[in-house]
Amino acid sequence: MAASRWLRPFVTCSRCQSGFYTQNGRRGAAAAAAAGNYCTDAKEKQTHFGFETVSESEKAERVYKVFENVAKRYDVMNDAMSLGIHRLWKDALLYKMNPMPGTKLLDVAGGTGDIAFRFIDYVRSQQERRSRQEMKSYQSPSWQDISKLYQQQDDNDTHLRSKAVICDINKEMLKFGRQKAEQLNYTDGLSWVVGNAEELPFDDDKFDVYTIAFGIRNVTHIDQVLQEAYRVLKPGGRFLCLEFSRVQNPIISRLYDLYSFQVIPVLGEVIAADWKSYQYLVESIHRFPEQEEFRAMIEDAGFYKVEYSNLTSGIVAIHSGFKF
Repeated sequence: MAASRWLRPFVTCSRCQSGFYTQNGRRGAAAAAAAGNYCTDAKEKQTHFGFETVSESEKAERVYKVFENVAKRYDVMNDAMSLGIHRLWKDALLYKMNPMPGTKLLDVAGGTGDIAFRFIDYVRSQQERRSRQEMKSYQSPSWQDISKLYQQQDDNDTHLRSKAVICDINKEMLKFGRQKAEQLNYTDGLSWVVGNAEELPFDDDKFDVYTIAFGIRNVTHIDQVLQEAYRVLKPGGRFLCLEFSRVQNPIISRLYDLYSFQVIPVLGEVIAADWKSYQYLVESIHRFPEQEEFRAMIEDAGFYKVEYSNLTSGIVAIHSGFKF
């Protein structure tokens, strides 16, 4: 038996220089191709980049390049592509979250800070509303009462200070997010971290809320992202995902597809001089799982009370789940 092995042709893979004994006496180009295919299958899995089939490492590189290219015009393009409706979708996410003072938020794929800024605004409005209610509880407050109330408010702000961590794998997106935060005076309570959604650089049970908006469809392993979200959330913490989904109305669906494939890439070329990146973004939307399928994936990651709400006839959906 050992002798027969030496009778089979031995070829070397051009990709990694590994050697293989081929089967059925294949020689020359056929043998090399067999070795190359064997090596590719063994070494690296295939996935999708839009409608293309690519290796996992190639997808990661190309997705990074897409967002590196669009970072400067990302916010402008969001307004152009959605006719500004993305702002309402993000507001709806915050109303769904309803964060209280002291909440610790992790916003993954947070890029230019849209969700984190809304979070800070929402919590501030909650604090101001509570202060007004406390002030009204005094019939005729003296200056001592007012002084005491403001002192209590300062103490509460210290102990119940909300924090948002914006985590993104793309340094260019974070760069423009920081610049925007400084311009809009969002400096207190924000942290910016370079990190991979599939392997987050945070301890277990650390955050009250995890959000990911229009980002999860671009990752290679959705299941790993969901598992990481579960890991870093505290018991009782909440997972929220805002993502493009399946349009429910057939007429709107046809119009939406026409707009997506015929208009959005053109806008990308005109506004950002980048047709291909926006062509990919459209294709990635159509490759993402529909609402029920994604809901099941969230449950498989361990979350409970998983539900979703469709917005704009299902063009996007907000998915929610809790860690118990």
